[in-house]
Amino acid sequence: MKFSCEKSTLLDAINTSSRAVSGKSAIALLEGLLIQAGDRLALTGYDLSLGIRTTVDADIIEPGEVVLNARILGDIIRKLPDDAVYVETDEKLLTTIKCGRAVFNLIASPADDFPQMPEVSQENFISLPEQTLKSMISQTIFAVSDNESKPIHTGCLFETEGGRLNVVAVDGYRLSVRRENLENPAPDGLKFVVPGSALREIERILSEDDAPVSVYPDPKHILFSVGDTVLITRLIDGEFLNYRAAIPNDADYQVKADVKNLITCIERVSLIVSEKLKNPVRLDFDGDTLKMSCITAIGKSYDECTIGGMVENLEIGFNNRYLLDALRACSDETVVLSLKGALNPVIVTPVEGDKFTYLVLPVRLKAGD
Repeated sequence: MKFSCEKSTLLDAINTSSRAVSGKSAIALLEGLLIQAGDRLALTGYDLSLGIRTTVDADIIEPGEVVLNARILGDIIRKLPDDAVYVETDEKLLTTIKCGRAVFNLIASPADDFPQMPEVSQENFISLPEQTLKSMISQTIFAVSDNESKPIHTGCLFETEGGRLNVVAVDGYRLSVRRENLENPAPDGLKFVVPGSALREIERILSEDDAPVSVYPDPKHILFSVGDTVLITRLIDGEFLNYRAAIPNDADYQVKADVKNLITCIERVSLIVSEKLKNPVRLDFDGDTLKMSCITAIGKSYDECTIGGMVENLEIGFNNRYLLDALRACSDETVVLSLKGALNPVIVTPVEGDKFTYLVLPVRLKAGD
């Protein structure tokens, strides 16, 4: 194998494919990148559950394939001067990396021993712009559960219905739903749960442009095709929460709130809250004024803001981080807060349409909180 490639191009490919490489593994090959020089240069990382392959343009002088340790390769390329990098592997798998006057010699592993990524059926697929999928992931993934005792909720539910794509996450304390109309038709009734860890990697790979992303789910795996990069991961088996039944529609009050002002006030009141000093933020609705307060071992905080609507004598407590996560995920400047009672969740929705729905469960207030 022999090729040359611009340092920045090669480093980007290493950084992207390395996201699927095991940090420490009993199988040494899983700590490596499969490098294949053919029509183009392809780099693959695969930890047996998540695989990322990215291809780039390079001057392929002699085709071939080897496996090199991802961390060492990345460190070497990162420190090389900004110039063309020359890589050559002989028949004994001794790999020479040259750039400028720098020369490195590494012992590679045979590519035949590298595990193959699963084949994913492309019978069904969903196509949508990169920026749309990126926003759908970022605006729901905060509510993914980290409780491994119920694995199904450690991922996001994707479902298609009536020309729309819904993405849902739930962790037992909050629920997030993001909906988007699909410009390109997709089969109705698709339903699958993608691991949150894989979605975080997809979110990092996606850009803010309108280039299309193709998503191919099959019964066990899913493939995301983003430009020159392909990500494959296992799907999570199980019965996802019936989220529609979990969202109440019998609110006693619906008020409008400026998202930026609400976030600012909650952040100010939360300054005395920490991991060691946990206490709920108390929201006291008084007419068109929302009074916020908090008490911890180091003191008290208070602030208030104006809301659009009238709510009389309703006091409700929330985990400040859960409430802030939901508000920060809102893409609109103004939202509707639907409320019922001190022990009922708050529902955050747009003023118009149903692009997103966020549900946050309250915290039972005690005297002195």
